[in-house]
Formats: sequence, structure tokens, C-alpha cells
Amino acid sequence: MTHWLILLHLLAATVWVGGMFVLHFCVRPAAATLEPPQRLRLMHDAVRSFLRYVLVAIVVLWISGVSLFSGPGFANAPLSWHLMMGIAAVMTLVYGVLRWVVLPRLTRAIVAARWPDGAAAMLTIRRLVSLNLALGMLTIAVATLGRH
Repeated sequence: MTHWLILLHLLAATVWVGGMFVLHFCVRPAAATLEPPQRLRLMHDAVRSFLRYVLVAIVVLWISGVSLFSGPGFANAPLSWHLMMGIAAVMTLVYGVLRWVVLPRLTRAIVAARWPDGAAAMLTIRRLVSLNLALGMLTIAVATLGRH
């Protein structure tokens, strides 16, 4: 059972961290060639779609991660596991702000054709994605190097 939990955990982390990398380093630069209304609509749709998958990934990550603690128990789990859980809590909070605060702000700006407001919301999204991408990479480092 542990192997399946680890597999699900890794797949969910790959969706989340890999998706942030693609958004930040591939989709965003490609969208820069578009005019602001088209760019904001494209980024809005890409981010909204991505965040739906991330919500599933977060649920899988938390269930699998907490389930893996049942083996050694919280008190006996390695420090790296505790660090991963702490970073995951911060990442989940950042996701919540992005999904339920900033994305609706971008949606409202696009509907009202307020392009400067949309650009400001998109800048906030870019910063939050950058933060979570860095935290996700840190988590991978902790997971990989934490045993050694």
C-alpha cells in the first residue's frame, strides 16, 4: 500500500510543480506576443484550468502524505517529512489566495474590460505562482536530500 501512496503523491506533486513551471516559463512568455485583452484572456483560461487540476492534486497530496505518516507515526517520522508538510501547508494557503481571491479579481477585470486591473491581477498571480514554484522545488529538494 505504501508504494501506491508514494506513487499517487509523486504524480500529484508532478502535476502541481510541473504545471507551475510550464505556466511560468512557457505559456506566459508565449502569451507576451498577444495584445493585452487576448493575453489576459488566454492566461486567465490557462490559470483557471490549471487550478482545477491542482485542487485535485492538493487533495491527493494531503491524503497520501498524511497516510504515509501512519507508518512511523508523527513523532517518529523523519524531519524531512515534517518540513515537507510545513511547506505544503504554506503552498496550500498560497493556492487558496490565488484561486479564491486573485483569480476572481482577474475574471472581474476581464468581464469589465478593465485591462490595467487585469494586468495587476495577473502580476499578482505570476508572483504567487513563482513563490509556489520555488516552494515546490524546495520540497522536492527536501524530499530527495532529507534522507541523506
